[in-house]
Amino acid sequence: MWRERPGLMLLGLVPALVVLVLLLAAFVALVFLADDLIGWATPFADDWSQPWRDLLRIGLYVAVLLGSVVLSVVVFAGLTLAVGDPFYERIWAETERMLGGDVPDSGVGWVRAAVDGLGLVVLGVATTVVVFVVGLVPLVGAVAGPVLGALLGGRLIAGELVSRSLEARGMDCKAQKALLAGHRSTMLGFGVAVHVCFMVPFVAVLMMPAAVVGSTMLARQVLETEPAPAFEVATD
Repeated sequence: MWRERPGLMLLGLVPALVVLVLLLAAFVALVFLADDLIGWATPFADDWSQPWRDLLRIGLYVAVLLGSVVLSVVVFAGLTLAVGDPFYERIWAETERMLGGDVPDSGVGWVRAAVDGLGLVVLGVATTVVVFVVGLVPLVGAVAGPVLGALLGGRLIAGELVSRSLEARGMDCKAQKALLAGHRSTMLGFGVAVHVCFMVPFVAVLMMPAAVVGSTMLARQVLETEPAPAFEVATD
């Protein structure tokens, strides 16, 4: 798609770049402020002997930064989709036309896209809390936290991206869940790949329009391989 329609894909960089700058500014501020915030939030540890006080606060510092990375990835996806829906709808529509076959007349609309994007942000906050708690587990938390964050975050991102093509075909959440039930591993693989790419700041900007193309292709692949009776299309 970058080769065939570079101008269209470049449009998809605009909202991603704007959101990235905002999130990077917030993350840099957190790096400098987290130590003071943790000290303020744990006054009970002031009287602890060394090294327990430092171990607690260093662990919390790492967990906060780890959780913020997971949150920033999901927030990046949600806010970028919400802000840049007009751009990404054009990319989605062009991808649908290039694939041929059944092409919906229009996408889900800006309002619905914004609501879905903000919903992804809320779910991202919940995911961050889980990752934060896991990151506090001694020894294994430093490894288990990022892995769990990639799995949960990837699942959320994949579901949100793929849902756009399916919603444009009139499929509600129940119908989408039934359709994708046999494709969980593919969805997870796609989502984790996108999630990991989103963790690299400027790669995330380049990846965002490509993720929209990939999710459209994935949705079409599922629709073409899944038997028609496996799901019901929502009707007015």
